Amino acid sequence: MQTQVRGNRPSFTNAGRPEVAEKLYEYFIEECKKTGVNAEKGKFGAHMKVELLNDGPVTIIIEK
Repeated sequence: MQTQVRGNRPSFTNAGRPEVAEKLYEYFIEECKKTGVNAEKGKFGAHMKVELLNDGPVTIIIEK
């Protein structure tokens, strides 16, 4: 299913159930740690206020 893209924010209308998404989130963090990536995490699904400084061009592409 394709969704129409408007603006810069993604749509979560067709997102998976939270209990499935949380398992994938935990799996992703553990896989990152196995490769030596310093992966930090917060409480899944919580509203978080973050501060970020982008220094350089980086693109992450995640395909299903």
